[in-house]
Amino acid sequence: MKSLLILGAGGFGQMIQETARLIGYAKVVFLDDAVKGEDVIGKCCDYQAFLGEYDTAVAALGDNGMRLYWTEKLMEAGYKVPAIIHPSAVVSPSAEIGNGSFIMQRAVVNTHTVIEHGVLVNSGAVVDHDSHVAKGAHIGLGSVVKANCNIDVKRKVEAGEVVFSTRRKIDGVTNRNLEDALYAFGFGNQCSYVKPFGQGHINETYAVYMPTDAGDEFAYILQRVNNNVFKDPAGVMENIFGVTEYLRNVIRDEGGDPDRETLSCIKTKAGCTYFEDSEGQPWRCYHYIPNSVCYQLVEEPEQFYQSGNSFGHFLKQLGNYPASSLKETIPDFHNTVKRFANFQRAVKRDIKNRAITCRPEVKFALEREADCGVLVKQQEEGKLPLRVTHNDTKLNNILFDADTGKGLCIIDLDTIMPGLAANDFGDSIRFGAATAEEDERNLDLMHFDISLYEMYVKGYLEGTDGVLTPEEIESLPWGARLMTLECGMRFLTDYLEGDTYFKTAYPEHNLVRARTQFRLVDEMEQQFEKMQEIVRQYC
Repeated sequence: MKSLLILGAGGFGQMIQETARLIGYAKVVFLDDAVKGEDVIGKCCDYQAFLGEYDTAVAALGDNGMRLYWTEKLMEAGYKVPAIIHPSAVVSPSAEIGNGSFIMQRAVVNTHTVIEHGVLVNSGAVVDHDSHVAKGAHIGLGSVVKANCNIDVKRKVEAGEVVFSTRRKIDGVTNRNLEDALYAFGFGNQCSYVKPFGQGHINETYAVYMPTDAGDEFAYILQRVNNNVFKDPAGVMENIFGVTEYLRNVIRDEGGDPDRETLSCIKTKAGCTYFEDSEGQPWRCYHYIPNSVCYQLVEEPEQFYQSGNSFGHFLKQLGNYPASSLKETIPDFHNTVKRFANFQRAVKRDIKNRAITCRPEVKFALEREADCGVLVKQQEEGKLPLRVTHNDTKLNNILFDADTGKGLCIIDLDTIMPGLAANDFGDSIRFGAATAEEDERNLDLMHFDISLYEMYVKGYLEGTDGVLTPEEIESLPWGARLMTLECGMRFLTDYLEGDTYFKTAYPEHNLVRARTQFRLVDEMEQQFEKMQEIVRQYC
């Protein structure tokens, strides 16, 4: 016969007696210093005398300090001190309930919550997931302890009170918006630290490290998106989720690994594709792809071949994706005619009085107005089809497998939109077939490397594998020439307008970038026939 000795025969003790009988204790008696009755068999100080007759006991005392004191005395004496859980309570199998704690009628203790010993969770109270209630605490009638809370020793949460999580300090967090984003994506209570990551011009990016048995691990990439550039963050993220989820199925059908060969986006805890901070700036999150590397500049010719193959294959993989369903998140992004018009307007307005500092560069761009319409005209005439294009095909937007050196995953999908194959091809060439970085001050170091161009052509056409039309193939050299010109005009426009688009490190940064692009355009023009011959050779 199961028997229970209860210290405390007051109202709370009577509640525990009823509950004990409901869960199978046939004989339930009390020790109490004041209350008398036929089931009160002694005073609390007599507890050791009854250990032989009653090996199981609890302390049902309403005062937190007294309940904790007597719970620990019973444990020290050698009693079994069980948790008493009312049959109507809901307790997660993963929750831990300590000795001598009481979970009363219709109380809820959720997943991975820890209740230490001598705790009272009163009727109708809720202790949500991943919370920790220290010994001797009292969670009052109908109160709510929200997720990830810590309740101190012997604290009383008043009836009906709502307790919100107190955020922990996270190393590397220097502002509230970053902290809010970490919590929005569910990392705030676990992550070890964060630190800046990458070398992008536009967005603010962080590496998020999580604890593992082997130590801290780079697990996620958290990014604050510049909504001065991307004015439709919902559309950007709708495009990214749509394309990456589609690619997972394509990659799986090809026998690849979708967790490594495309980005894996994460939604917020509220199920949103992005989080908006207190300043209205959007944040998004991806899984980090381990054992991968990213190159800022071509170090070996094979890397540029792999880059071409990767972007070509990317275009082929998305060949059946409904391009019309994509949001045009930056209208006319690669409409070189309109980019030229924007440049002309910036020169005319000259709002920062900078035009006098860049007269040769302004003249260079103005002399190429007719070139700007070559691809746009072919598109308007229906000679060049619209495809799902990346629209920012720099080498550093590819992750390479660290072991094999092969292109692994296309990243930075902010500008994925309908576009021309020539534009994607050309943007890669203007970045990767250059002998210096795009902000190199010494122009003597900046040249167009036609051997690298040839490596890319070979890889790109192998990757597209017959998908491109003859007209598209013929347009590729023009894509290289015009995307480089367009990028130079964009840098120069931003310089004239006060550096509102691209991140800059010093006042002339965008002008330096424009000069490098125009140097490349000049050398491409000199070798244009050779560029056309190379494309025809590999098609």
